[in-house]
Amino acid sequence: METIIKISELKKSYGGIDAVRGISLEVNKGELFGLVGPDGAGKTTAIRILCGLLNSDSGSAKLFGKEISANRKEIQNQIGYLSQKFSLYGDLTVDENIEFFATIHGVKKYEQRRNELLEFTRLLPFRDRLADNLSGGMKQKLALACSLIHYPKILFLDEPTTGVDPVSRRDFWKILAGMLKEEITIFMTTPYMDEAERCSRIALMDNGKIISMGTPKEVKSAIAKSIVELVCKDVRKAYNIIKNNSSYEVQLFGDRINVMFANYEEEYKTIEKLLYNNKIDILSRKLIPPSLENVFFHLIAQ
Repeated sequence: METIIKISELKKSYGGIDAVRGISLEVNKGELFGLVGPDGAGKTTAIRILCGLLNSDSGSAKLFGKEISANRKEIQNQIGYLSQKFSLYGDLTVDENIEFFATIHGVKKYEQRRNELLEFTRLLPFRDRLADNLSGGMKQKLALACSLIHYPKILFLDEPTTGVDPVSRRDFWKILAGMLKEEITIFMTTPYMDEAERCSRIALMDNGKIISMGTPKEVKSAIAKSIVELVCKDVRKAYNIIKNNSSYEVQLFGDRINVMFANYEEEYKTIEKLLYNNKIDILSRKLIPPSLENVFFHLIAQ
């Protein structure tokens, strides 16, 4: 496989605060790679360094085998970037926005490419509409079309579906699936674990560091424990009782509790007795496979 993105011991600080703390990773050509983590994990800083918009304090960042800092202009002509707050021009139409970005990238005969992208993103019927009058999901599709007008080899997406409705999120992912068939490499950041599941490989990031990396299946297999999902009448009280009165790792997800056991057959009885003694009824229980959320919170706890 051809390595198209490579970073080694990358570091970046802002006023004494470490945003990225020595991360290293490689991405292969044609991959959909996800950098996954909560707000403040350092994801946006990392992606902006890869796009040549920020300089790192130390470490190495290469695209296409070339150091970004020394080949910034050449590299930026071969990548597309969709930021969290993409700067569309609200007083321009859909067509005019794409034309503007084609001009910036020096694409002269862009009309056919624009029509292909509008059809691809299902924006063809809205080409004469002002960007300000588009829905949130349609604005994201237009931003994507603008970032693809110059045939980039790598597309960087910084939390592209944050704040977008569920239907638009689904449409956006269909579009990305179509792009992968054209062998475009996609590097995206996301806080959503369900989106991480769709990636070919992921890196879980927290507090400026990568805490796990691999395929979603490989990352989930890192937990060598049994996970029991409990539904109780007073779920928050049950969670606090287990957390404060046992050594077992416990995680709260909405109306359900996940408890991790090294030996489920022997150890579950302890939790059952603990809740019974505190007058907490267990309404249901079941063994479940580990999720990426389980892995993420487990690694942070470690």
